[in-house]
Amino acid sequence: MRIAILSQYYPPELGAPQRRLSFLARLLARRGHNVWVLTAMPNYPSGRIFPGYGGWLRRERVDGVTILRSFIYPSNSLSFLPRMTSYLSFVASSAVNGLWALPGLDVLIVESPPLFLAVSGFALSRAKRARLVFNVSDLWPASALELGVIRRGLFYRLASALERFAYKNANLVSGQSRGIVEDIQARHPQARVCLFSNAVDTAEFSPDRWSESLRGVYAGPDEMLVTYAGLHGLAQGLHQVLDSAADLGRAAGIRFLLVGDGPEKAQLMARAQAEGLSHVTFRPAIAAAEVPVLLASSDVILVPLRTALTGAVPSKLYEAMACGRPVVVSADGDAKRIVTDAGCGITVHPGDSKGLSDAIRALKANPALRHEMGLRGRKAAQTFFDRERVTERFIDALEELVPEKRS
Repeated sequence: MRIAILSQYYPPELGAPQRRLSFLARLLARRGHNVWVLTAMPNYPSGRIFPGYGGWLRRERVDGVTILRSFIYPSNSLSFLPRMTSYLSFVASSAVNGLWALPGLDVLIVESPPLFLAVSGFALSRAKRARLVFNVSDLWPASALELGVIRRGLFYRLASALERFAYKNANLVSGQSRGIVEDIQARHPQARVCLFSNAVDTAEFSPDRWSESLRGVYAGPDEMLVTYAGLHGLAQGLHQVLDSAADLGRAAGIRFLLVGDGPEKAQLMARAQAEGLSHVTFRPAIAAAEVPVLLASSDVILVPLRTALTGAVPSKLYEAMACGRPVVVSADGDAKRIVTDAGCGITVHPGDSKGLSDAIRALKANPALRHEMGLRGRKAAQTFFDRERVTERFIDALEELVPEKRS
């Protein structure tokens, strides 16, 4: 088949959609399909175009996949106007560039968010006579409403109408969690849905990646290293981590390590310095190849969310589980269900910094419990969330859309 993926986010950027979609593209090519990716000039999360990129359109060939990089107005601002300008600039450029740079297609996969790609995705699917697959990683605009980024009003109604339009015109709607799929099916029973969850390379993310020297950089032998690695943004609610660090204090023998970048990082660092939180260390984003070593060399992994988001399951949860490390998760819904079912950590309600402190304190006091939770998490990751198995099932669903064109 001829298959294209339309996504604003793609490597060399870091993040869950980038990893999931690039692996999907490689596996599709490995199974004999012709694959194109139409994506933006890399700029996430810094909001600056990466060195060596820029312009209106660039073409690359990587791992048997043709990558078309299209113009975007880059921004990591939390303000409405710059963010919308960034989204809509890629909607426009991807529609124009896709019309002439993409060949006729059998399947077009559109990644949401941003939801606005439904516009260019629909236009391209019709122009290229392709089956349209709308992949939902985040229930937008519902998640934006839950985070308080937008309010109920004209913009919310317009976004909801666009969401309905996307589901109505897609041949298949896929979701990255059971909660997302169930929500879409309940609100849009006419939609054909399937699960395409985030997952993890259980060979790459493994307890065997533990590094004594790396751990020694951030914590002493009698201290417990609690790590967060990921975006420092609004949805993660990392101020609750600083609340917990302040509550526990330096004398508790617990070190906090926050690794990554994002729009809230400067404010978080300023607060930690002002409050004298010397047991909290910030480090910039690291290369993807370094993440498994960092997680495996930590004692506890934090997976925080600012508020309950329907269907949200941060990909770092799967990575921590695969590395055999216990998790402390500030979340409800799917993420809580995964941790509870696997018995691989402790869950607290989003925003409950006292509950976060109690969970960390309990794990500090019980190394045997940490070890047992880590073993259970590793087993669950291998059984249910192995990346290749998850992706193969999704490709099977894609091939069923065009059975006469199976490779």
